[in-house]
Amino acid sequence: MVRDILIWPDPILKQKAKPVTKVDDSIRALVKDMFETMYAADGVGLAAPQVGVLQRVIVLDTTPRQPDAKPLAMINPELIALEGETTYTEGCLSIPGESEDVDRAAVVTVKYLDVDGNEQTLRCDELLAIAVQHETDHLNGTVFVDHVSTLKREFIRKRMKRLKASREQTPSASR
Repeated sequence: MVRDILIWPDPILKQKAKPVTKVDDSIRALVKDMFETMYAADGVGLAAPQVGVLQRVIVLDTTPRQPDAKPLAMINPELIALEGETTYTEGCLSIPGESEDVDRAAVVTVKYLDVDGNEQTLRCDELLAIAVQHETDHLNGTVFVDHVSTLKREFIRKRMKRLKASREQTPSASR
């Protein structure tokens, strides 16, 4: 089921997500919905808070730009190593139409549970490293515009408030 994606500055996006205590069918259903929502919005990553669920779950699929990658669901992801530095022009499904340069680690190692509840460790580079950091930020109540200047953030905030207002006036608009 495709879910509505919250638009920043929705207050839920500023909250810290809670760890998943048990990987069960409800979590697997959430993961399935999140993949469907991400693909419908043409994204490469999505965090549960973006669909209004304050649980530490992210989905990622960077295969369009990293053919050797595969779709990933990460439950309770934890960045355990950061290496190097890179700057990447990021966008966000919760901040549609906006993009800004963000400084990130170039390589990350992440520990997480898969959809079967098994612990996994993965070393990520290129777009996958950026996406893991971006989506993990969402779990901590941070959006990419928190990494840019106050002036840029305020301009984007005003545009998002106008977008939200226009969507609320036309409820049938695609979200």
